[in-house]
Amino acid sequence: MELALVLLVIVVALSFDFTNGFHDAANAIATSVSTRALTPRIALLMAAVFNLVGAFLGEGVAETIGSGIVDPGTGVDGMAVVLAALLGAISWNLVTWRLGLPSSSSHALIGGLAGAGLAAGTTVHWPVVLDKVVVPMVVSPLAGFLLAYLAMVGLLWAFRRSAPGPTHRRFRLAQTVSAAAVALGHGLQDAQKTMGVIVLALVAGGFHTGEGIPWWVKLSAALAISLGTYAGGWRIMRTLGRRIIDLDPARGFAAESVSAGVLYVAALGFQAPVSTTHTISSAIMGVGATKRLSAVRWGVARSMVGAWVLTLPAAALFAAVLVVPIDALL
Repeated sequence: MELALVLLVIVVALSFDFTNGFHDAANAIATSVSTRALTPRIALLMAAVFNLVGAFLGEGVAETIGSGIVDPGTGVDGMAVVLAALLGAISWNLVTWRLGLPSSSSHALIGGLAGAGLAAGTTVHWPVVLDKVVVPMVVSPLAGFLLAYLAMVGLLWAFRRSAPGPTHRRFRLAQTVSAAAVALGHGLQDAQKTMGVIVLALVAGGFHTGEGIPWWVKLSAALAISLGTYAGGWRIMRTLGRRIIDLDPARGFAAESVSAGVLYVAALGFQAPVSTTHTISSAIMGVGATKRLSAVRWGVARSMVGAWVLTLPAAALFAAVLVVPIDALL
């Protein structure tokens, strides 16, 4: 019975990973597509490949998700908590995808874990949630906005005497590298979150002990997020690439480069599960503000921030509502 439940949780976890891929595919490639540095299909293929590679570059974020957020317990009750968390996160992903809002799959998953844990009466590690989730949730978009603004100011000064045509062509080529860097960071961050949830289910079912992520968990999570990425996220791509600001290649390059840097520092330096969505969106706003503040469509930005704020409590509520009937069914 417990083996069947663990397999069910793994299938749902990989389904979440897939929705994460198509929901967040736009994060890596929207700027490159909107500036015509890459065609949509080539951009998606490149993002899928680098998502796959990035998933194998670390385990710190997976360990934070797998052991730092909740102690779900063992047996059927523990797996009910993990399953409800995943279904809550998937539900919120689908709602925001349908609305075309770039919300955070990471925070949806963490909110789902916290909500399911609270409803089931298990231990939620609030200090870890504060240090590893809430603080980075605030700091990463602020850092993305400020650093992208400063990077763009530097680029404008450095290329102030360059001819616009050749400069744009060079930055279109450079965007191929910066988009790949964001995709690598997305795999490093988001695929690891699914790895952590699968390990959580394995521990709850008594099929895993000790530290470390089994190789097959890494491979399956990496493949799921890559396939989801290749499936594409056209609604959200339109929001990030066109509705926030009309991007040019230089601004696209600056936004992507800064976002990739923030993702790497958070994952490798702090083991913090930050949101790729929040980071790239705020970086796009930052580079847009170098034109003039009115160049950023702040109405769209307000809708996005509203979705960001709602993500943790909404996913937590979905998961909390689901955990009791799931527990009863199991």
